[in-house]
Order: sequence, then structure tokens, then C-alpha cells
Amino acid sequence: MTGQFQLTDDQLAIQEMARRFTADNITPHAAQWDEEHHFPREVIKRTAELGFGAIYVSEEAGGIGLGRLEAALIMEAMAYGCPTTSAFISIHNMA
Repeated sequence: MTGQFQLTDDQLAIQEMARRFTADNITPHAAQWDEEHHFPREVIKRTAELGFGAIYVSEEAGGIGLGRLEAALIMEAMAYGCPTTSAFISIHNMA
């Protein structure tokens, strides 16, 4: 039986962008941040620039206007590198 569900090209691009950002900016530092009890403000600012602070907010209102599935793809990619950072972003998108 073949899969009945596939991500769209846009969803795949969002997922890849989040994976790349995480691999480049979060994963290499996550263990050190935990050890030092460091909150990566500079990385959080970069996630905001990508729109991760307003995932569900419409573009007209300054967000990126994505749905729950796209948000899950972003959170999953970020959690792979640092569950704490992903949780922070997730919490700030609750509406």
C-alpha cells in the first residue's frame, strides 16, 4: 500500500528551511547552552526574523500565516536540535 499522505512542495520547503536553520544555528550549541543554563536570545531573534514567532498570524498582520501542519514541521525540525528551543517557540505561538 502506498502512502495516502504527502507533504506539498511548500511544506517540504518549510521543513527543509527549518532543518537547515536548526542544523546551522541550534544543534551545534544546544548541549553547551544546557550546561551553562544559557538562553540563546540571539538565535531566538533569528527565528523571529524567519517568522517563527508569528507562525499562525496572517501575513496582513505581520505573521507568516501558516497552518498547524506547517508549524508542526517547524517544531519537529527544531526539536531535533534542541527540544527546549522548540518548546519556547511553540509556546509563543499558542493562540
